[in-house]
Amino acid sequence: MDISTPEAAAAYFAERPDAELLYLAQHAGQYPPAVGAAAVAELQRRELVPVAPTAPAPAPPEAPTETWGQLLRQLGKGLFWPSPPYIAVPLLIDLTVLVWLAMVLTGVSPTTPTGHELVIWGSNVSSLTLHGQPWRLVTSLFVHGGMTHLLLNMFSLWLLGLMLEQRVGAWRLLAVYLASGIAASLATVWYHASGINSTGASGAIFGLYGFMLVLLLSKKMVLDKSDRRAMLGLIIYLVLSNLISGLTGNIDNIAHVGGLLMGLLIAGPLAVFSMKKEA
Repeated sequence: MDISTPEAAAAYFAERPDAELLYLAQHAGQYPPAVGAAAVAELQRRELVPVAPTAPAPAPPEAPTETWGQLLRQLGKGLFWPSPPYIAVPLLIDLTVLVWLAMVLTGVSPTTPTGHELVIWGSNVSSLTLHGQPWRLVTSLFVHGGMTHLLLNMFSLWLLGLMLEQRVGAWRLLAVYLASGIAASLATVWYHASGINSTGASGAIFGLYGFMLVLLLSKKMVLDKSDRRAMLGLIIYLVLSNLISGLTGNIDNIAHVGGLLMGLLIAGPLAVFSMKKEA
C-alpha cells in the first residue's frame, strides 16, 4: 500500500471497495492518520458520507461609530493641542488666540478694536517700529483687528500649516512663518512711508503659500502628477484671489506680497536645501 504522497494515497484508495473504506474510517485510530484521512476523503468523493460543512469566517467587528461630540473633541485637540507630528501650527494658533482673548478681557472690543488699542498691544506702526520698537515686526503678527480677521487667518493657517508641517517639520515651518511675517511687516512700513498701523498674520501665511509652491514645483513634496497639479492650482488660486480681494477694502496687499516673496525666494529654497541634505 503506497500512501507516501497525497496523490498516491488517493489513487490507492480509489480502487478499494466501499466496505474496506468504511472499516478503515471507523477504525482510523488503529492506523496512521494519513490512512484514515484518505479513506474518509474517498468516501466523501463517492458521496457515501457527508462532507463536513466549513465554518463561516467570523464577521469583522464593526467599527465604532463616532459621535459629533467625539469628532468635535478630536478637531479641537488637533487644532489647539500640540502633539506630533503637529507642534508648530497649534502653538501659533494658541498664541494668536490667547493674545486676542487677553485683549478682549482687558476691555478691547472683540470685533472692532480702535487703532490706539492695537498700538498698545503691538501693532506695526511705522512711526514706532522704525524708531526704537522693532519688536513690533513680530508682535503685529499675533494682533488682529477683530474676531473675523482672527478667524479667517487662523483657518488659513490651520489648513495650510498642517499640510506643510507633517512634511517639513515644526522648526522649518516656524522659521518660514516668522521670517515671512517679518518680511511682510518690513514691506508694509517701507511702502507706506506716510504712516501705517497694520496687524495680522496674513503676510506670514502668504509666506507659507510661497513655501508650498516651492515644494510643489521642486517636487520635494511626494504627490502623483494629478494631485500635484491640483495642489498647485489650489495654491495659485488662493494667492491670486486673496491679492485681488485685497485691491478693495482695508487690506494691506504689500504685506501679502512681502511675505509671499520671502516664502518663494528665501525661506522656501533654504528649507528645500536642508531637506535634501537630510534625506
